[in-house]
Parts: sequence; C-alpha cells; structure tokens
Amino acid sequence: MAITDLLSAKDIEAALCSVQDVESFNYKSFFNKVGLRNKSPDQVKQIFHIIDQDKSGFIEEDELQHFLKNFSSSARSLSNSETKAFLEAGDSDGDGKIGMEEFQALVRA
Repeated sequence: MAITDLLSAKDIEAALCSVQDVESFNYKSFFNKVGLRNKSPDQVKQIFHIIDQDKSGFIEEDELQHFLKNFSSSARSLSNSETKAFLEAGDSDGDGKIGMEEFQALVRA
C-alpha cells in the first residue's frame, strides 16, 4: 500500500512545502497539514506500517530521520535535532523508539 492511497497528493505536497527549510519540521503542524489527524485509527495504523521500513513493529531513530521521504522520495531528511525532538515527543515509555500506540497518541496530540 502506498501512502497516497491514504492521504491526498495535494495535502502531502502542501505539508512537505511547509517543512522544506531545515529546522522547520513540527510534527503537530505536519500531521494536521497532511491530513493524518483526520484519519481513523486503522488508517493511522496502516501509515505506521509504511513508516516502519524494517517491519520491526517500531519506528526507530533512523526511520524518523527519513520520515518525510515516506511522503515523497525527493523530500529532505530531518536534521539530527528535529529527529531527536520528534523521537522525544513520541517515545512515551523511554525505550528509544516509537511503537504503534505511541504513534497513534502522537498523531492525536
């Protein structure tokens, strides 16, 4: 399944344009602009599985760094500080990665 099966190409483009500059990524704003906040729990789960590139059941730091590339291969990677802030926001149990429930909570935050 492609991410464009769940989110509109227009919303993806607008969200990616809003985070083109380094240090401009804000997960709450991005989730809102890309339309993720309005998705059902099952749809958010499907998007989680797309982002979980290694299929470990978790989104690890390296997958977060390339988070935007899930939406477009030409998107930039997140900076180290953006990646760390994103991980800290989502990793509620302190294990250094974001699980499915943590991701769903992050989307709804």
